Amino acid sequence: MKRERLWGSVFAAAALALVTAPPAEAQNNVLRVVPQADVKVLDSHFSSIQITKIFALMVQDTLFAWDYKLGAKPQMVESWSTSPDKLTWTFKLRPGLKFHDGQPVTSKDAIASITRWTKRDVIGQRLAQFTAEWNEIDNNTFSLKLKEPYGFVEFSLGSAGGQMPVIFRESDAKTDAATQISSGIGSGPFILNRDEWKPGAFVAFKKNPDYIPRSEPVDGLTGGKVARVDRVEWHIIPDAGTVAAALTKGEVDLWDSPSTDQLGPIVNNRDIVIEKLPPFGNYGGLRVNSLHPPFNNVKARQALAYLFDQRDFMAAAYGDQRWWKVCHAYYVCDGPWATEAGSEMYKKKDMAKAKQLFAEAGYKGEKLILITTNELPQIGAMAQVAAANLKEIGVNVELQVSDWGTVVSRMPKKDPPDQGGWNMFTTWFTGTTMHSPLTNIGTNMRCGGANWFGWACDDEAEKLRDAFLKAPDDAARKAALEPLHKRLMETQPIALLGQFDPPFVWRKNVNGVVKGAVLVFWNISKS
Repeated sequence: MKRERLWGSVFAAAALALVTAPPAEAQNNVLRVVPQADVKVLDSHFSSIQITKIFALMVQDTLFAWDYKLGAKPQMVESWSTSPDKLTWTFKLRPGLKFHDGQPVTSKDAIASITRWTKRDVIGQRLAQFTAEWNEIDNNTFSLKLKEPYGFVEFSLGSAGGQMPVIFRESDAKTDAATQISSGIGSGPFILNRDEWKPGAFVAFKKNPDYIPRSEPVDGLTGGKVARVDRVEWHIIPDAGTVAAALTKGEVDLWDSPSTDQLGPIVNNRDIVIEKLPPFGNYGGLRVNSLHPPFNNVKARQALAYLFDQRDFMAAAYGDQRWWKVCHAYYVCDGPWATEAGSEMYKKKDMAKAKQLFAEAGYKGEKLILITTNELPQIGAMAQVAAANLKEIGVNVELQVSDWGTVVSRMPKKDPPDQGGWNMFTTWFTGTTMHSPLTNIGTNMRCGGANWFGWACDDEAEKLRDAFLKAPDDAARKAALEPLHKRLMETQPIALLGQFDPPFVWRKNVNGVVKGAVLVFWNISKS
């Protein structure tokens, strides 16, 4: 009964937001979006979840950015140069950059922001290993001094793979990296309207009148970020049927990443467009907590690989196989670093082997906590399949379901599972996050507990990843890739659950939807 009242209040709030829409003559200046989840974390240095990245690119900006093919191009940077020895990089900011409170963006803001970001992100941590120091030259010019040449500087500063290196005000960027920034202030093309924000129901953004776009055409996350609507509204509506009906009636304009089984009422509607936007498919995964038994033992992690059949997970989460495929590549099957080396023994389900490995890992029936959400139905469906498989071999698993924001807030907790921590969670990663040993947050197995939630640790895997990242060219990187991937298959930092193409849905009168690593709302207009 409590659950029914909760959903009822959410639907009522969403309906009220739609009912109080502007008059028809003004509606072409408002883009109404149903996002994939509610936004609860506003700090993209702190969290790598997709809805936080989408929020960040509404209100904030980055020094560089990735185009559709994941090449790095300047964004906030006007010009840059490198010294002949490739050790000193000098950057000059574009003129006219201002935060939403009117403060100019300065070198101090950039240096403080990038320094904070490097403490949390896998790409940033790698850049920090090569960094000797950052220096302010003047208000608009700053430099990076490296310890040795590094070939991924621009790529790193434009990352959309894990936590995003957005530029905060210096006062915000001095916040401890383990504490979330909640101001929501940036220098990007839209401004968060806090007065209208109803957590769990409604988020509104207005066009930033002071934003000066670049002059280049849009290409992925690069080029001119032109706000072609005056206002963007996010309507948080968990019920797919309600969304489909609103989309059909023109009450909402765009639906972010619905499950394919939710598309039935609209798939043949001539007024609706269904397309893929990212360059690579996304990837489902089950992340385990390597700090606590049984998954601190590699045999328990290997057991999951023997136990799980990707087809079960993808069929439950995405239905028709035209949307998904089996893939045993940590760096995605259609990416530039695709390989399935070392995965041969896991391609056929072996429940007896899985049960044996759990026993050898010392598992004796203790309760294991799997946290998940139904707010993102694909993630909830994968969790249901995982729990059913585990129970079938006698694992005592407890499925704890909550909203996605609660799951995300629980992920960083290193406490024992019975004291507020966790043993497992299901999630999905963008292909752009997964596609490379540099960007993949799950295969960063650097020990010390500073890597991604789950804190997988393996010195040998890190030595092999280091060899890939220090390789002088692509040929050498390809040679370093196979031994790295074989080691990952041995250590199993993530149980791979399959690759899929998420659908994005919008009305036919919505124009200029950008294909890229993250869904963005600049360049979009309505006719």
